[in-house]
Amino acid sequence: MNAAVPGRIEVVVGPMFSGKSEELIRRLKRARIARQRVACFKPDIDLRYHRTAIASHSSQTYEAVTVANVERLREELYPQLDGVDVVGMDEVQWFDPSIVGLVLELVHRGKRVVLAGLDTTFAGEPFGSIPQLMAIADEVAKLSAVCMVCGAPAIHTQRLGMSRELVVVGAAGMYEARCRGCFRPFLDEPEAAQLELPAVVAAG
Repeated sequence: MNAAVPGRIEVVVGPMFSGKSEELIRRLKRARIARQRVACFKPDIDLRYHRTAIASHSSQTYEAVTVANVERLREELYPQLDGVDVVGMDEVQWFDPSIVGLVLELVHRGKRVVLAGLDTTFAGEPFGSIPQLMAIADEVAKLSAVCMVCGAPAIHTQRLGMSRELVVVGAAGMYEARCRGCFRPFLDEPEAAQLELPAVVAAG
C-alpha cells in the first residue's frame, strides 16, 4: 500500500456473542484473498479459545500475535510494518489509551486498521478507548446479538454473577447478551442465586 495514500480505520463493536471477532476474521480473510499483507494482534488477557489466534464463539480462527500491551504491539509490528498493508486487532477494549495514538500513526502511514471490541462494559458504560476509536473511524459497524431472555436484538453484555471487577474474562455461562429492557447492570443476590454459574471465575 502506498504510504502517500491515506489509510483507513474500521471499528467493529457490539456486545458479547454479536459476531465481532467473526466479522474481523471475515474482513482479514478477504484482505488476504485480495493479496494484501495482513498482521493481526490480540491482548494476552484473552486466552479463552486460542493462544495464537483470534477465535470467535463460532470456532472460526485467524492467526494472531498475542501481546501484553500497546508497547509490545508496537515492538512486534514496526519491524515488519513496511511489508504490511492491513493491521487487525481484536478485543481492543483491553488495550491502554495509547492504542489511539498508535492507530492514528498507522493510518497516517497508509495502513488499513481493522479493530474489534466491546463498546460497553458489563455495567453498560463506555469501554476503554473504544469511544475515541469509533469517533476517528472511517467506518463503524455496531453489531447486535440476540437477547437470551426475550429474543430481541441485544446491545448489552450481562454478567451472570455479582462480581463488580471490570476484568472477568469468560464466555457462555458467565455472560449473556441482553436487550435494553432485560439488561441488569448489577444483579442482586436473589437474581444471582437463580443462575447456574461456574464454580471458579478465572481469566483464560
